[in-house]
Order: sequence, then structure tokens, then C-alpha cells
Amino acid sequence: MDRTIWADLLGAAVSYCDAKGMRTRYIEAGNSEPLIFLHGSGGHAESFARNVMPLAAYFHTYAIDMAGHGFTDRHPTLAGTDGIVDHLLRFMDTLRIERVNLVGESLGGAASARFALEHPDRVLRIAFITGAGLEMGEEAAKLAASGREALQRLSAAALGSPTRESVRNRLAWLFVDPETSITDELVEVRYQIYKRRAELEAAAGESAARIGGGVGVELTPERLREIKVPFFFLWTDHNPSTPWQVAEMAHKQMPGSRFHVIKNAGHWPQYEQTEEFNRLLIDFLKS
Repeated sequence: MDRTIWADLLGAAVSYCDAKGMRTRYIEAGNSEPLIFLHGSGGHAESFARNVMPLAAYFHTYAIDMAGHGFTDRHPTLAGTDGIVDHLLRFMDTLRIERVNLVGESLGGAASARFALEHPDRVLRIAFITGAGLEMGEEAAKLAASGREALQRLSAAALGSPTRESVRNRLAWLFVDPETSITDELVEVRYQIYKRRAELEAAAGESAARIGGGVGVELTPERLREIKVPFFFLWTDHNPSTPWQVAEMAHKQMPGSRFHVIKNAGHWPQYEQTEEFNRLLIDFLKS
């Protein structure tokens, strides 16, 4: 029997709030120090279905649909990480979250770092999971090029005119072992989200495929060193976008940061190696 998202989330609440004009969907559990999970490009709150409840034993956890993703409104004026960062600030202010631990995967990692640069007084710690936006020079960019090109192609197909097959192909990019990791339920959840988004944007004369475009922040060594909160580069040995070697370069440029590579995982270690991921995250955030 396939592991199910809603069995993993038993005990959590699925809620909506008006984040200063933006209808926002989020999953919530726990009642201690706040922690917000931020998913990757084209993702949604269920990206952290296997992590919300285990971390809720230690934190007040929130997994949100970021601006323009899932069932959350697009930002009324901003795109990319501009919109995501402003939406995160609206969400925190609405729920009266003063300071937060941020766990950002891929685009969510880039947004977490940018949020810390722009609002340093609102961040406690950052876990940067297979994060986007690292700029470590020409050689590092070459290492990452092929995986990013594949992501753009698969995203355009899945978002522009979604079918269950195109969504499954897009999901397969995330995993080192797609056959084991991708369930029919996960495909259906993402298909329904993409289908709804495509219909809304077609009615508005917009392009759904623009989700998954540029990161909107360049995390050079100099910019990373401006971030003064505890920072954890949590990577995998088969990340299809930015290889672990590039993350290690960034870690070495950021004194005091942590770095770890999870084995036998792709872009979603929180799904493929859940127990190790949760253990490493708790250890970092509680240290």
C-alpha cells in the first residue's frame, strides 16, 4: 500500500488566511517556536507532508503555498522572489510571527536567504535545502547547467498544458528513484493544482509556464556572508540542479555554516530520505 500524504499529516490543520490581501493556504501543527517550510518552484505545501508532524513535536510548523503556487493568490504587483519574500512578510505579520526558522527547498531556499538579507531581524535560522541561487563562478555554473535546462523544459510542459503524464515527468526530475518515490496520489494532487492554475491563468490571458523561471537573487559569497543567522547547507548526492560540490564551495565561503550531503536522494531529500532529513533538521534547529 502506498504511503499517503494525509496519513502523514494526521493531526495537522489545513487553513487559509488573508495575508494582507493575499488568500494563502497553509498546513499547520505544533505550538512552540515557529518554523516555516518553503517549497520549490512549481511546488506546494504537500512538498513537506512527511516533515510537518515530526517537526511539530519541537516547533510550531507551517508549510505554506508560496505566492502564485498551490492555492495561494499571486502577488498583486510582484513576481519571483520579490513576490515570495513580500508574501512571507505578509503571512508572518498576519499570524503575528515575530521571528522564524526558515526551511527552504530549491526556490524556497533562495527566498529564505533573500528574506534574511532584507529582514534580518525576523529570522532565527535557515536550513537551505538543495537551494537555488548560488553563484560560485563560471565552473560552478557549468556543473549546474544541464539539470536546470531539463527543469525548465519539464516545467513548461507540465504547467503550460498539464496532463497526468507531464506532471509525473516533472515530478520524476525531483527524485533519484522516481518509481519508488512517486505515488499516484502525489501525481493527482499536483495535477489538480496545475490544472486549476492553468485554467485561472488562461482566463486571465496569462502563461502558467512562467512559474519556474528565474530565481531573482544571486547568492554570491559576499551576499551569503551578509547573512548572520545560523545557516545549514543540506544537500544530496544526486541533486539534479546544483551539485553538492557547488554547495560545499558556498559553505566554505560562509564561516560558521553547516554542510551535509544526504546519500541516495535527488532534489527532495525530505521525501526520499525522510528519517535522516528530519533528524538532521531537528539537530540543526535545536542546536
